[in-house]
Amino acid sequence: MDAIDSHMDAIDWVVNSGKALDLPRAAEHADTISIMLMAFPHLFPPSSNQWRPNAKRDPSHDTFASPALWANFADFYRQAAAASRIAFNASRAKREVDFKTHLAALRSACDSCHAAYLKTGD
Repeated sequence: MDAIDSHMDAIDWVVNSGKALDLPRAAEHADTISIMLMAFPHLFPPSSNQWRPNAKRDPSHDTFASPALWANFADFYRQAAAASRIAFNASRAKREVDFKTHLAALRSACDSCHAAYLKTGD
């Protein structure tokens, strides 16, 4: 997730730098995000659900994924695939306005998935 976030930060910088949008550069980051999101659900096989109530957490191994991810894996997979398609469409945009539209949709897709599957506490 940190790598995807780094690419989103790079896109944000390119879009909000106050300079002319370097569309090929932004598109390259969007393409990388698309590829990473295709692989992302496969990082969460059923055996990786190690969450237990009141367990001592090891920050080097604990996940930020909510247990709901494994309970609703088909939805998690669907959301990741949809976000991947949005990022792919952004990477193929020929106009700045289209890229920004896809970027807003991607951010919304990410926020929606995080709301459902990002663990916010024990």
